[in-house]
Amino acid sequence: MKKQRNTVFGLAVSLIAICSCSGFYLPGLAPVSFCEKSTDECQTIIQLFVNRLDSVESVLPYEYDVFDFCTDEKEKRPSENLGQVLFGERIETSPYKLSFKKDESCVKVCTKSYAVNNKDDKKKLDFIKSGMQLNYQHHWIVDNMPVTWCYDVEDSQKYCNPGFPIGCLVTPDGRAKDACVINAEFNKKNTFYVFNHVDITITYHSGENEGWTGARLVAATLEPKSYKNDKDKPTCDGPPMEVPGDFTSNLDLTYTYSIKFEQNNAIKWASRWDYILVSMPHTNIQWFSIMNSLVIVLFLSGMVAMIMLRTLHKDIARYNQVDQDMVKISPARNTSMSYEDAQEESGWKQVHGDVFRPPRKGMLLSVFLGQGAQIFIMTFITLFLACLGFLSPANRGALMTCAVVLWVLLGTPAGYVSARFYKTFGGEKWKTNVLLTALLCPGIVFADFFLMNLILWVEGSSAAVPFGTLVAILALWFGISVPLTFMGAYFGFKKPVMEQPVRTNQIPRQIPEQSFFTKPLPGIIMGGILPFGCIFIQLFFILNSIWSHQMYYMFGFLFLVFIILLITCSEATILLCYFHLCAEDYHWWWRSFLTSGFTAAYLFVYAVHYFFSKLQIVGAASTILYFGYTLIMVLIFFLFTGTIGFFACFWFVNKIYSVVKVD
Repeated sequence: MKKQRNTVFGLAVSLIAICSCSGFYLPGLAPVSFCEKSTDECQTIIQLFVNRLDSVESVLPYEYDVFDFCTDEKEKRPSENLGQVLFGERIETSPYKLSFKKDESCVKVCTKSYAVNNKDDKKKLDFIKSGMQLNYQHHWIVDNMPVTWCYDVEDSQKYCNPGFPIGCLVTPDGRAKDACVINAEFNKKNTFYVFNHVDITITYHSGENEGWTGARLVAATLEPKSYKNDKDKPTCDGPPMEVPGDFTSNLDLTYTYSIKFEQNNAIKWASRWDYILVSMPHTNIQWFSIMNSLVIVLFLSGMVAMIMLRTLHKDIARYNQVDQDMVKISPARNTSMSYEDAQEESGWKQVHGDVFRPPRKGMLLSVFLGQGAQIFIMTFITLFLACLGFLSPANRGALMTCAVVLWVLLGTPAGYVSARFYKTFGGEKWKTNVLLTALLCPGIVFADFFLMNLILWVEGSSAAVPFGTLVAILALWFGISVPLTFMGAYFGFKKPVMEQPVRTNQIPRQIPEQSFFTKPLPGIIMGGILPFGCIFIQLFFILNSIWSHQMYYMFGFLFLVFIILLITCSEATILLCYFHLCAEDYHWWWRSFLTSGFTAAYLFVYAVHYFFSKLQIVGAASTILYFGYTLIMVLIFFLFTGTIGFFACFWFVNKIYSVVKVD
């Protein structure tokens, strides 16, 4: 056991080393070379793309075109994968035209004019104001790399934000909100300040002594500024661009930019994301916290394993000794009393005739197990590929695309597992079982997702999945996943019933009165505490990446936490299952699933806590969307953890009753 744990720990450390390496570009993201004069091997024009705008105060992202910004006359949209569409990314070309190594200053992009007596102008300006009030952020892309806004934070550290705000607001009571605190000139009450100018700096590696032609871009940063420019001859100097809270006079908004290029051969192209990732908040805390949790959980797991092995070894030895003694004793003697006396200390063998009695609602349990097995395999493969760098932040939308495609293709194990257990439970309605396996849980998820999508449609958000994509998802579900589920169920039902190590009695044994801690509900509630304790730190960073729009890239740690969760769910469920069997309660089928599955309830409680303590989300639509998507995550996590606990307990029960001699 100790040798196995050392091996697991060594593999975990190796995975962290692999997944924390600088190079993200293992899989087919080819570098692009740039030159001052365009050739076949390098290009001159640098495309600046704009993505959706989002906010930490709202779940609703919006396309760039929804706001009244300068747009590209020859707008082009690069092809987007399924993951990008589901996450609401909408990338398009921008009107900012950049040429390699061509420094420019105060280049006018366009001027937007707003007339007081024009209702459409007032509506457009009000929408920009609401965006500034909710601190909506631009997201620009150059050479598949985010254009970042780097600024100093506490302790002289630099933080690079992969977005920058539209503008900021000084409230009617004179309080500067968000980015307005960076400039003392932003001080007029009830006034919005638009960042209508950006100073862009692009850093490149010249390619000297590297063996490639041309230069490669290794960093793109900008600094947003606000200038009240003349619409005909902008100077990019002077007072900030003020937009009064009360729209009482005509307004002209002139957008400009400056661009400069810097050479830095110290930054390698393969590690060009490092300056963004290193500056992510709480990165150092995460390293310490995860390792601390790992040590604690491994220690607890070792203690649980030691207790279980020692206790079980004594039980099995005692029971087998009793059987041998009974054979030697004369039949004339009263052997039943000595047998019962020998088993008073622990009674898990006394329920051997009932421990494999089929559970109630076996149909539903088998369906949950099939779906849980599908989710488990999908999660494992996705995290493994992410560790290898295939699903890095540089490969936009790849993580979600991979997960959806894997789920679709893994219908066969779902149908097989569900059919095998349903047949073992003595079920005969195999058609209903297959249909429920293929449709029940995916149907709940899709219904929730569709309702959330309706809200996004009504709000005009870019996160609303187009109708064509919904049809494509349904086609993947019914055209591929459902047939594969039927195929898996066919093979599952063709297999013989799983052979149990002991026979089941015809008459159920009466379960003695249980103490408080061996009753079902307290055991289930306690069972989810330890698994949740090993994931809640990582959960904070995952929720940050989803709702606070921060990059998540430490898949090595996530894979390690996945392994820890697997071990902890298994051992906690086995331990509680053993205690209940010793109390002569043989209803372990559902309890083993719900014990580890209850971790999902703690996940929901934590999500509620995160919503009220960490987020500044306002508005009914955003609140409904947050909890709607959270319920999807909770359901998936419930099936995932419940299946882990069930299979661990199923293996344990089969193991202990197979090594004991039963008359």
